Amino acid sequence: MINDTEDEIDNTADDAVDPSLKPKASKGWLKLITDQEKAGFADYQTRCTNIQKRYADLERLANVTRDREFQIFWANIEVLKPSMYSRPPVPVVAPRFQDSRPLPRTASELVERSTAVTFDRQNIDGVMRLVRDDLATIARGCMWIRYETKSRENGYTETVCIEHKNRRDFVHDPARNWKEVDWVAGGAWMTRKEMRKRFKATSGNAYQDAEFAKRKDDKNNTDGKLKARVWELWSKSENKVVWLSPGVDVVLDEGAPHLTLENFFPCPQPAYGTLQPESLIPVPDYVFYKDQIEEINDITNRISALTEALQVRGFYPAGAGEIGDAIEAAVKTRDPRQIMVPVSNWAAFGNGSAKDTVVWLPTDMVASTITQLIALRKQLIEDIYQISGLSDIMRGESNPNETLGAQQIKTQYGSVRIRDRQNELVRIARDAARIIAEVMAENFQSKTLLEMSQMELPSEADIAKQVKPLEAQAKSIEKELQGASRDPEIAAMAKQNPEAAQQIMQQAQGQIAEITKQIEELKKTVTIDQVMDFLHDQKIRPFSLDIETDSTIQPDENAEKQRRSEFLTALAGTLAQLGPMVQAQPETAPFAAEVLKFAMAPFRPGRSMDATIDEFAEQMKAMGSQPRPDPSAGRAEADAKANEGKMAVEKAKSDAAMAKSQSDAEIARTKAEADIARINADAAQKQREADIRIREIEANAAAAAQKHEQDMQKGQLEIEKLRLQVLGQAQKNAAPLPAAAQL
Repeated sequence: MINDTEDEIDNTADDAVDPSLKPKASKGWLKLITDQEKAGFADYQTRCTNIQKRYADLERLANVTRDREFQIFWANIEVLKPSMYSRPPVPVVAPRFQDSRPLPRTASELVERSTAVTFDRQNIDGVMRLVRDDLATIARGCMWIRYETKSRENGYTETVCIEHKNRRDFVHDPARNWKEVDWVAGGAWMTRKEMRKRFKATSGNAYQDAEFAKRKDDKNNTDGKLKARVWELWSKSENKVVWLSPGVDVVLDEGAPHLTLENFFPCPQPAYGTLQPESLIPVPDYVFYKDQIEEINDITNRISALTEALQVRGFYPAGAGEIGDAIEAAVKTRDPRQIMVPVSNWAAFGNGSAKDTVVWLPTDMVASTITQLIALRKQLIEDIYQISGLSDIMRGESNPNETLGAQQIKTQYGSVRIRDRQNELVRIARDAARIIAEVMAENFQSKTLLEMSQMELPSEADIAKQVKPLEAQAKSIEKELQGASRDPEIAAMAKQNPEAAQQIMQQAQGQIAEITKQIEELKKTVTIDQVMDFLHDQKIRPFSLDIETDSTIQPDENAEKQRRSEFLTALAGTLAQLGPMVQAQPETAPFAAEVLKFAMAPFRPGRSMDATIDEFAEQMKAMGSQPRPDPSAGRAEADAKANEGKMAVEKAKSDAAMAKSQSDAEIARTKAEADIARINADAAQKQREADIRIREIEANAAAAAQKHEQDMQKGQLEIEKLRLQVLGQAQKNAAPLPAAAQL
């Protein structure tokens, strides 16, 4: 039946129990779970069992002796399911408040890709469908998140598991709302061997006292292995996680939470339907129209019984002999070609008519009753549709006499009634994505995240390897420049040819500036170390990243086309209005960028489109920071040139007038001197002597000026000679100097 013998043999191969660990009693923890059932969940579980049998129980439905039923409950659920959920959720992780910094954007993309891969590997669609089915039938769907690691040759694998929890395997503190819940427990069914492997080191052989049995709901268990339920209980007030099993007197394992989560529990809030006031006890929709379903089934039974009775029955006198045989033959005949039945002793009828010989059962009363019952059942069905909120359009029925507006009203009416259920499924998917993202951010290695996301992010060490040779190259250039400045020969050559030396210095400084720019760009590169530090920071991550999921409802293709058309129309209209304004007044570019973001915010075109819009907005802002060109600058320049021409002409006229006035003044001066010479005869001799002295001084000055001119020419020849020597020496040393410049 089970491998109990093998279990006992393998028992010696397990690790020894740590003697320092003394398991505590489990009675108090188990009492929490049993008290939870007494708080109203026991009645809920019983009703759920009956509802699930009513919904789809093969054994009951296959019973030929059961009463006839109208499967309205199954039909309603099958209509609700695809309306509530029809496609798997896709995680969307984006920086809050449209933060365009590289680090939050890179971190959000890494988390989004990793979460999407986890959703795909863990079959989130299958889990969500199970949650949807529970929500539709029993008004509560539960989910559980687990973090698992497995050893391998090159390290270990990391996985986040997403599990659907059966209604019997999920219990919690009986609080009024989810925020008040203090503890949550998830049940898992484990074999004896699995329990020994998991709890041998923490509680010894205590696991053997567990209540191993074959689960009643595990009809697929064909190997006959017995399993026991193990509760994993998370207590918020105790800040503790304990593992316990009914029948085991001690705690199988306990300790501080192995996952650091924002909301503490490793499970999202269950997807709820209707709840009892001031409690978390679900109320299935079935109980609200249970009476109508029972009435419909009673009417269906009556219709079935009356239908069987709706047969032709007639009565004729006994002992009629040949007449009776003829009547019987007429009733039983199946040959459409035989319409006459012969009677040899027709005189036996006597004076009575043939119609008085047979008295027929009044089937018209039975048919009328069936018609009235069908009408009554139809009215009850309509009552159920009113209670459940299903419209004709949702059921695929349509009245051709109704207008389009009437049909749209019915569709909106039905969608309003199930919108809360749709939002609940979106919410539980979003909460699951957030928990998964938290688990991966806190526990996964950077290598695992990079493999899952298929992103190529360098590490700090990689950036340092690229920066190191660039820094060495810059230091080498600086060192050579400093050495050249200390070399007297090079300093003398630079002094002789300062222009060439300045050019070489500028080239070297330009190379240093380019290398410095490359180093700064490399240091700005987002590294995986920065991303991991960002994700590990519990205080920053919840406020920096927004984790959502897209709609899980099947999209309307026409509505999707309309939304995209509206997006393009809004984008084109906004750009058409903002473009001329920015072109005319570039200083309005920041305002235009914010208007563009505001106009596109209601639309969700996708990550790439959002990033492109943000980049375009930043370019608009950069355009506004550039200096605005002066439109009158061209005209001012032309006017200035025209004024310069006029001023040149006026200056030429002024110079000519001034030269003429100077010439006239000189003639007048000469004439005055002659007059003075003639008048002052006595002073002529002295004036003559003075003139002779002046000439001598002028001759000496001319000789000195000539000598100075010769000295200047000689100096220029010496300078030219030195320049030629420097150039010749530079050509001889052409290899060292360009090499220093290239560095």
